[in-house]
Amino acid sequence: MRPSPGAVARALVPRTLRGQLTTGLVALLALACAAVGITTVLGLSGFLVGRLDQQLSASDGRFAASLEHENTPDADNTPDTRGQSEGTFGARLLPGTGARAAVVQEDSDASVPLSPADRRALAAVPVDGHGHSVRLSGLGPYRLTAVRGDDHDVLVTGLPLRPVEATVHRLEAVEAAVFGVALAATGTAGALWVRISLRPLRLVTATAASVAELPLASGEVAMPEPVPVTAPDTEVGQVGTAVNRMLGHVGDALERRQASEERLRRFAADASHELRTPVANIRGHTELALRQKSPVPAQVLRSLDRIQSESVRMSRLVDDLLLLARIDAGHALDLGPVDLTRLVLDATDDARAAGPGHRWLLDLPARAVAVTGDDHRLHQAVGNLLANARSHTPAGTEISVRLAAGPDGIRLTVADNGPGIPARLLPEVFGRFVRADRGRSRKDGGTGLGLAIVRAVVTAHGGRVEAASGDGRTVFTVVLPVPPHDGSY
Repeated sequence: MRPSPGAVARALVPRTLRGQLTTGLVALLALACAAVGITTVLGLSGFLVGRLDQQLSASDGRFAASLEHENTPDADNTPDTRGQSEGTFGARLLPGTGARAAVVQEDSDASVPLSPADRRALAAVPVDGHGHSVRLSGLGPYRLTAVRGDDHDVLVTGLPLRPVEATVHRLEAVEAAVFGVALAATGTAGALWVRISLRPLRLVTATAASVAELPLASGEVAMPEPVPVTAPDTEVGQVGTAVNRMLGHVGDALERRQASEERLRRFAADASHELRTPVANIRGHTELALRQKSPVPAQVLRSLDRIQSESVRMSRLVDDLLLLARIDAGHALDLGPVDLTRLVLDATDDARAAGPGHRWLLDLPARAVAVTGDDHRLHQAVGNLLANARSHTPAGTEISVRLAAGPDGIRLTVADNGPGIPARLLPEVFGRFVRADRGRSRKDGGTGLGLAIVRAVVTAHGGRVEAASGDGRTVFTVVLPVPPHDGSY
């Protein structure tokens, strides 16, 4: 497929500002050189042709007049070549009898045969005494003038245009060489000048690029140094000043956000820590009351059961919140070697026992896979993934668990053929307190933090977790970095 002319033109146009400025400078200089060259060539050509016309007018047709009488020359009608320059052309045109022509060569004349085209060209020259350019087949370009003779004939006198053309071509060659050197020198010097002039703008670009690479979504962010502004009254200086002002605003906003996140983490950690004791006391007193043998009304027993179940759920919520706060603070992992194969096998056995109505498929590699991490937290993350697949799919759903080690990392996938995740929920499925049905019953004891803990634990281990759902299949993929050893025991 051939590219369109527009695509070719766009490909030839420089994309950078430096290239555009340099190209524009060279193009303007080229236009100026072309205008000067054309003007000088046309001026010189007109001047030289005018000189030829003056010479023709000064010659007064003497050479052509010497051809006016008999065809056989004698002492009275010998062609007059005195004062005639070499190459001077003379012709006598008689109505109905043809024409006689000669050219001066080294102070003598030589007859020139005329072709029919030459005769027609000579006959077409206006008899006005002015110069006209005509190309003769045997002589080349000539400047001719025609006047009336004594015998009602036409006398044509001409001078060659070759010297004029040679001089003009010589000027064109000199101008092409001079202008070419000037354009090359200007292009080089202009590129250097534009590069130096745009150096402050490159600093602005570098600063903006470094800001674009910063992880501004979360966490503490170190803003780059401000752009040095040496000339604030220039356009580039104004851009640098505006960028520095913008960086200041962004830095202030990020510092405030970071401080707010730190306060929120401390609050969550402190609140969770403080709630653990009263929640544990409530559970203890409730269990103690349920163990009493004395008769208790059925309504009271039901209330105690509800208090116990809700206290259990509240305990899980407090523990999950405290775990997330500690992970956010970076103090929740106890790193060491972890047999991930055994961990996945145990977690799947636990999930199978909790969900016997589901079909569980396990695919493990032949060799044990090991990672460096926190065994307890990784077990909790895998368990949360399996519990999420079990609690959000009906009985009979097939849930497959696959572990594989590759060069890009260790992959754990949990897939099911259940109803799937709504498209609107998929982008925020790993958020905190995210529920597909915001009004559904919480009888399963879920806190809405299971997948958030999965992401927090995996991220703390230097990995990533992804979710995809569609066409009757939901897949959660956990990718952990490959440990420095060979990945097996």
